[in-house]
Amino acid sequence: MQKLLRKKLLDKLLVLKDKNFIKVVTGVRRAGKSTLLLQFQELLKKENPDTSLISINMDLPEFRFLAEKNWKEIYDYIQSLLQNNKTNYVFIDEVQNIPEFEKLLEGLFVTPYIDLYVTGSNAYLLSSELATLLTGRSFEINVLPFSFAEFLEFTGKTANPDRYFAEYMRIGGFPEAVGLLKNGENYVYEYLKTVFKNIYENDIRKRHTIFYETSYNEVIKFLIDSIGSQVSARNIAKVLTANGKKIDNKTVSKYIETLVEAFLFYKVGRYDIKGKQHLATQEKYYLVDLGFRYALLGKELATDTGHLLENIIYLELLRQNYQIWVGKTNNLEVDFVVRDNNGYTKYIQVAYTVKDPKTLERELAPFKKIRDFNERLLITMDYETGNHNGVKQLNAIDWLLNKI
Repeated sequence: MQKLLRKKLLDKLLVLKDKNFIKVVTGVRRAGKSTLLLQFQELLKKENPDTSLISINMDLPEFRFLAEKNWKEIYDYIQSLLQNNKTNYVFIDEVQNIPEFEKLLEGLFVTPYIDLYVTGSNAYLLSSELATLLTGRSFEINVLPFSFAEFLEFTGKTANPDRYFAEYMRIGGFPEAVGLLKNGENYVYEYLKTVFKNIYENDIRKRHTIFYETSYNEVIKFLIDSIGSQVSARNIAKVLTANGKKIDNKTVSKYIETLVEAFLFYKVGRYDIKGKQHLATQEKYYLVDLGFRYALLGKELATDTGHLLENIIYLELLRQNYQIWVGKTNNLEVDFVVRDNNGYTKYIQVAYTVKDPKTLERELAPFKKIRDFNERLLITMDYETGNHNGVKQLNAIDWLLNKI
């Protein structure tokens, strides 16, 4: 299959090269983490053909012999491959498969002449345990499936992006899924079902006891159906119980946590704009890739297009390294309150279309309640753009492709 250079991610790795951090590349399985590190290794070789590269992928058969070894034996194996008096670039794929991997990473981190890169498909392992052990010594890079711009570049459909946006909304951006598109969308959805099963078996069930898989799947379906809507474990439990799937809110909370840990969903908390404080209830959840929506539920695009667009905008904001919250102002909601690395704040509303004056008024209403002068954006699929009393209306495709 052809490969697409993930330029922005490679640039991040190049900036961090030789810096005194463990570079932790995280993200959902099959999003392209291993391919990214292989591309980075190729860049290092191009810079210097004599570069020392040590690469271990715990998912590949040739490294299965390491799976039965403890962390110290794996450390000794890596040490035996080090070249003296030069930087050794060490890459470990799916490091969470190594028992007590934190000790291995700590040992490699303090070993001279090692620049360390690891990947993992579980947020709890690589954000909680590792962060506690290596506070200030790790730098996380989250890899998502292809953006719309990458989708177009990969498929060669850059000439007419508007025509292919609905296709992207249906099949999503998993690299192998996009590669199968030329064979028919049915191949794409069968592949995505396999990916989901693989994530469930390797990143969820191996770590957590799921007593009732039927209820677990119902929670997944509920979250997918609730993209862009505020949800709570209590409400989910109430709805499922009313539909004959008895479940308590503590179990729902646990199930949701496992889905977030495996990067299948991203949790977005609420922020009170007027009170300038974070709120602890009624979060939103966004799906890592909309291809799962059709593959698992068989949903057509005609339903809930506004929230699907909102999901795509959220993922793009994530790629741009924004901090993201759902905004609350009085009794109204702003889809996204975002803050960049320099501390600048923007308010963003997302709607599929605002051609109806009543819809436009509804989408603009939350902005009128905000008393500060931070930038306000209204992102829609409409071709019409402009300014509504300080609110910039932008076309979603132009915004996604950085044309504005």
